[in-house]
Amino acid sequence: MARPQSGAPIPALDADQDAVARGQPAFSILCSAYRCEAYLADTIDSVVGQTLADWELIIVDNGPSDAIAAIVDRYRDDPRIRLIRQQNSGLIGGMATAVDASTGQYLVPLDSDDMLTPAFCRRMAEVLDSRSEIDVLSCDARVFRDGEEHDLANSFLRKRLGLEHRLTLADMIGEHDVIPYFAVFRRDAWLAAGGYAPGTDLVEDIALYLRLIVSGHDVRVLPERLTRYRLRGDSASRDPSGVEAFESACERVYSGAALESGDPAILSVLAERIRGFRYEQALRRARWAFVNGDVAGARRASRAAFSQRRTMRGAVVLVGVSVAPGALRVIRPLKHRVSRGASRVVARVAALADRHTVRER
Repeated sequence: MARPQSGAPIPALDADQDAVARGQPAFSILCSAYRCEAYLADTIDSVVGQTLADWELIIVDNGPSDAIAAIVDRYRDDPRIRLIRQQNSGLIGGMATAVDASTGQYLVPLDSDDMLTPAFCRRMAEVLDSRSEIDVLSCDARVFRDGEEHDLANSFLRKRLGLEHRLTLADMIGEHDVIPYFAVFRRDAWLAAGGYAPGTDLVEDIALYLRLIVSGHDVRVLPERLTRYRLRGDSASRDPSGVEAFESACERVYSGAALESGDPAILSVLAERIRGFRYEQALRRARWAFVNGDVAGARRASRAAFSQRRTMRGAVVLVGVSVAPGALRVIRPLKHRVSRGASRVVARVAALADRHTVRER
């Protein structure tokens, strides 16, 4: 898409754009921008390219950065795009500023390196305008890296949920890949739940969805790929401490929601999820220890993993490091080349951690 040039004539507004110019947009798209100079123009272009023009885009230069301001200035002739500059207050502070400045009926948080497909606003409006009971509507995403579709491009969500399925605490706590990354919130629902709440860093969006569900709000997923999720080169999967910090934050907010619900079934789901965290953490430690030549440490960690979940995967790792570590060193590279299914699981976990630990930190 050609980007508007500074000083170009202001184009005539269609009916949707004219409504926005009068301060009555349907969608307020909210973007907290920090260290995203390489990606921000693509994000803005994806909003400008919406087939439904009834939106405003509020970008908070959460730095501030003269380079970000210069990128936004290219769009100065579009009255729907506004820039607010402030000292860095993190993603939560940047989003709070954007919400305060917004006027739309629907709120759409958008990471400054992700994109909307052209039909995003129109399709989400079609559903929300006809289904007043839905408070929050999420959708699926295509995953890409460095301009190319990733092997998860068929669907970001492994568990396919239909629009008629109302998300539950069990969905959120028990399934890491039904978390609605891209969503449209009715303004009153966002405000009632407190938006991105202070003290929920790393998991601010997960904590918000949990509060919404506990308080009885209706959260659903439209199983259409209406967004594009960028896997960046600085993925948190390269930083083991970042992955574990994310998991610890998830455990904290999951536990709070489950306890608040008081439902024994949800508490059981929580206990299983925590075992899952412990299992994956122990397997990662076993891998790191093994790669670094600490076979004894790898054995201890693999035994800890197997004590949490007696899976075939855990058993293979435990036997390998205990009985034939030399053979495992030979097998391991081959396994990584041929195990396409396993690589997809790793990519999903990396995407989860990437969103919550790399951006805006």
